[in-house]
Amino acid sequence: MENHPECTPLSESTQLPSSAREPEVVPPGDSEGGARPLDTVPKKLCGYLSKFGGKGPIKGWKCRWFFYDERKCHLYYSRTAQDANPLDSIDLSNAVFDCKANAEDDGTFEVKTPNRVITLKAANKQVMLYWLQQLQMKRWEFHNSPPALPVAPAAGLSGNGPTLHLKLEQEEEELEEFLCPVKTPTGLVGAAAALQPVPAMPSALQNISLKHLGTEIQNTMHNIRGNKQAQATGHGPLVEESSQGVEPQGGEQPLISDPSTPGKDPEDPPRPAPRSSLPSSPMQKPKRQSNTFPFFSDGLARSRTAQEKVVALEQQVLMLTEELKSQKELVVILHKALEAAQQEKRASSAYLAAAEDKDRLELVRHKVRQIAELNQRVGNLEQDRERLVHEGGLLEQQVQALQQHVQLLMDKNQAKQQVICKLSQKLTEDLEQPDQPASAANGDFLSHQERMEHLKDDMEAYRTQNRFLNSEIHQVTKIWRKVAEKEKALLTKCAYLQARNCQIESKYLAGLRRLQEAAGAEAGDLPELLRQLVQEALQWDAGEASDSVELSPISEYDDYGFLTVPDYEVEDLKLLAKIQALEVRSHHLLALEAVERPLRERWAALTELVPSAELKQLLRGGVPREHRPRVWRWLVHRRVQHLHSPGCYQELLARGRACEHPAARQIELDLNRTFPTNKHFTCPTSSFPDRLRRVLLAFSWQNPTIGYCQGLNRLAAIALLVLEDEESAFWCLVAIVETILPAEYYSKTLTASQVDQRVLQDLLSEKLPRLTAHLGQHHIDLSLITFNWFLVVFADSLISDILLRVWDAFLYEGTKVVFRYALAVFKYNEEEILRLQDSLEIYQYLRFFTKTICDSRKLMSIAFNDMNPFPMKQLQQLRAAHRERLEAELRKLELLKAEYLERRASRGRAAPESCLSEDEGEGDV
Repeated sequence: MENHPECTPLSESTQLPSSAREPEVVPPGDSEGGARPLDTVPKKLCGYLSKFGGKGPIKGWKCRWFFYDERKCHLYYSRTAQDANPLDSIDLSNAVFDCKANAEDDGTFEVKTPNRVITLKAANKQVMLYWLQQLQMKRWEFHNSPPALPVAPAAGLSGNGPTLHLKLEQEEEELEEFLCPVKTPTGLVGAAAALQPVPAMPSALQNISLKHLGTEIQNTMHNIRGNKQAQATGHGPLVEESSQGVEPQGGEQPLISDPSTPGKDPEDPPRPAPRSSLPSSPMQKPKRQSNTFPFFSDGLARSRTAQEKVVALEQQVLMLTEELKSQKELVVILHKALEAAQQEKRASSAYLAAAEDKDRLELVRHKVRQIAELNQRVGNLEQDRERLVHEGGLLEQQVQALQQHVQLLMDKNQAKQQVICKLSQKLTEDLEQPDQPASAANGDFLSHQERMEHLKDDMEAYRTQNRFLNSEIHQVTKIWRKVAEKEKALLTKCAYLQARNCQIESKYLAGLRRLQEAAGAEAGDLPELLRQLVQEALQWDAGEASDSVELSPISEYDDYGFLTVPDYEVEDLKLLAKIQALEVRSHHLLALEAVERPLRERWAALTELVPSAELKQLLRGGVPREHRPRVWRWLVHRRVQHLHSPGCYQELLARGRACEHPAARQIELDLNRTFPTNKHFTCPTSSFPDRLRRVLLAFSWQNPTIGYCQGLNRLAAIALLVLEDEESAFWCLVAIVETILPAEYYSKTLTASQVDQRVLQDLLSEKLPRLTAHLGQHHIDLSLITFNWFLVVFADSLISDILLRVWDAFLYEGTKVVFRYALAVFKYNEEEILRLQDSLEIYQYLRFFTKTICDSRKLMSIAFNDMNPFPMKQLQQLRAAHRERLEAELRKLELLKAEYLERRASRGRAAPESCLSEDEGEGDV
């Protein structure tokens, strides 16, 4: 156990009521603990205190011997200093301390832990303040002590010691602003207190702990055996005589005896010793050394220099022992690391040397077991995080309670000051009235003066308590901040381990898929076994393995209700979907601390939205979910503020209820086909389909030119999922169709949509010439794939996380964002497409390749960095040129149609009855 000075300057000395004994206050430099020489023996924190406890008739104060263990930051207590086993302990690592300011409770203070409140009482106020200061310092040393790391002996002696000592000195300087150090009470704490008789109690039974009756019996039997063995050796009187001649220096006794000199030196004069001193018999030594505060042998009667040498040697032996232990632990850790590396090397060699698939499958199963172990580690870290969160919450509650208590004391102090002012005023009035008898005036004056003295004492006591509580709040706040930092580090480590777990599981699924492809249609048990492993991997959910800790890398639905793993009918597609979902989760966890958290902080600091370059960059990076509704409402309002009028949406709904719109039937048919993988539109009890119907009907009345076009249902559905308000979703649909996208985008001929497809083809030839040549070589018409991208702004193509990031920038910058992301999608998968050499395979891959994109940051970087330069002027010129060509082609088609109808009419001959169609002929009734 590490030793510390008997007194450390922590808090400022104060004055309690005059009825109590004043503590001795000394300057920090003159205190016994403040300027202790390095060659003196440090003192242990121990002594007798009264503890309030018990039940029933024996409830009351019990005298206990308290001593502090610095390794565990626990305060142990027993009935006497000679007891071998402690009754119980108090955990000080999370405890706070409070002292009573009332003069009647002289020397009473409390130790409040998260589980209980322990009330203690010292002999006087000086002892109470000494204990409180020492407990504060011990708690602070425990929280700031460096972890036991394996270091070289020289580094351990010269590095950690001065650093820790410097930190403690800084803490002492900070806390000196509150209270000055209290002088060590002579004979009441430390070694001297152990030599004092146990304080007498009214009843012997009252001091016995019935709660720990077994421990009391063990201690009693141990003391009886020790006394009998001491008498049997015949050396008892000699030890008693040898101890009486030794006067403790400064009221203290040395704490460490020299084990090499258990006997008495013949040349030394006989000195008496207490009855409970250590016996000289070697057989009794092991038992007596287990006492909480052992006494001393005859060898301690030598000179001061010899004692100092022994103490220095023992400290050096202890330090070297700890050093050897740390070095052994380091060797064990290095052996374990070396063994793990060798096992990994052997596993890789075995996998490469395996001749059959069964052997490789067994290696894959071994990796599965490693994944399970990693999941268990993640669970343990999550439990540690929850424990730290709980501890932090308890500390916050304690700080709040202390703050409320301080505020109450300040209010009470102010009320007492007002009472003093009134009494002073009344005293002045009484002195100014000479008519009253002099004796009565003198009596009133003396009573008032006595009351004022008592009030001053109370004020001083509360001031003392206030200063101590300030020091307690200061230290508890610093401890809470350290706990918060540890919690943040554990959260970061947990997120990294979860991301790593997702990556390993994704690689495992990919390996299964490759093994399944390699096995093909081979006969035997291997293909069946692979199919069984794939089914188990698709059905396995980490949430089933642990009920208390949420370890599932993916959930069934995302924040907006979309399925994270779509339920495909084809097994290969199911496996690819699960792999893609795991990769999305992995990218999200790895970017959480480095990217997502700073981005959330920037959005939280952005209180007012104003068009700027900074806002443009933030929107391109994506809006956090909690800020997205507010940002979208602002973006939509900028677009439709010239169209918006109060009550417009309600008027359109009333008009729809009055008469049915021609597009109502088509809207009803499309409602059930809107996002079949979203729970909000497939659940029978959901209100989203009814709200979507009202939004689409209102828009059909708002824009009769378009009415309703297939694709508008998905635009309105995305707006409803984010904004959740019908009217806001309606105006978002108006902003997209009427202000952002070009005119005639949703007309009957879809002219503007066809123009954008041709513009995309030109931009693709410019930005990705290799891919364009490859697709042209296989005669691939990209408009079959990309036409729907532009019509619904990727609503059916990208996963929800990436889709909403595209919409964040689209609502601010316009259609140029759609072109950027369309080119980025092809660039993201360019190498995969170039490897395909069959037109059918290319078409099959292009059908679902957008769903394989999982890294949103990479896609965003390609769209807004790799596709530059991308001027809006170029886009407008290409649109104008292609629109002119398309309109010319449409006019030519109209001319050909008119010529055909004119030729058909000029013939003037009816077709024979045998050539009539069934619709044109007369049918049987």
